Amino acid sequence: MGNALSKIAAALLAVILIFLFPAVQSAQREEDLRVLSAHNSLVQFTDAVRSKGYISPEMYEDFTRELEITGAVYDIDLEHRHKKYHPEYGDPADPATFKGEFSVVYDANYSSSMFQVMFPSSLAGNDPDLRRYKLEVGDYLNVTLIKVSRSPFDILSGFVFGLVPGSDRTQRMSYGGMVLNEDY
Repeated sequence: MGNALSKIAAALLAVILIFLFPAVQSAQREEDLRVLSAHNSLVQFTDAVRSKGYISPEMYEDFTRELEITGAVYDIDLEHRHKKYHPEYGDPADPATFKGEFSVVYDANYSSSMFQVMFPSSLAGNDPDLRRYKLEVGDYLNVTLIKVSRSPFDILSGFVFGLVPGSDRTQRMSYGGMVLNEDY
C-alpha cells in the first residue's frame, strides 16, 4: 500500500514539474512583456502631453487603444496640478500691507474634469480646438495605471503558490512630470 502511494505521489510531482512549472514560467514572461508594453505606452503618452501642453481626445483614445493591445484592463487616473502664485499680505483686506513675497499653490484637476473638456456632452463642443484640455508651462501632470484584470500568470501563480484571489497586491504604474511646452 505504501509503495503504491509513493508511486502516485511521484507521478503527481512529475506532472507538476513537467507541465505546471514551464506554464508558470511562460506566463511570467508574458506578464513581464505585458507590463513593459503598458509602461512604454504610459511614458510615450505622458511625454507627448508634457511636450505639447495639451491632451486631445485623439491622444487619449490612442493611449487607451495601446493599453488594450497589451491584453490587460487598466483604470487610468489623470492628475493635473496647475501652478498659481498668491501674494502674501499682513492684512488680506489691506493691499498696502504687501510683504513682497509670493507663495506657490497648486490647484489639482483630475480625470473627471479633464473628460468634461475633452468629451463634452453637448454637440456644440465638436470643435477640435475646444476639446483640447490645455496645460501651462510649469504645471505638473501625473498619469497612473491601475491593473484591474487578472492575467494567466496571476491565476497560475495563485494556484501554485496558494494565493487567495484578491489578496495579491494591485499593480500600479505611475509616471509624470512638469509640462515643458505650450504647443497650441
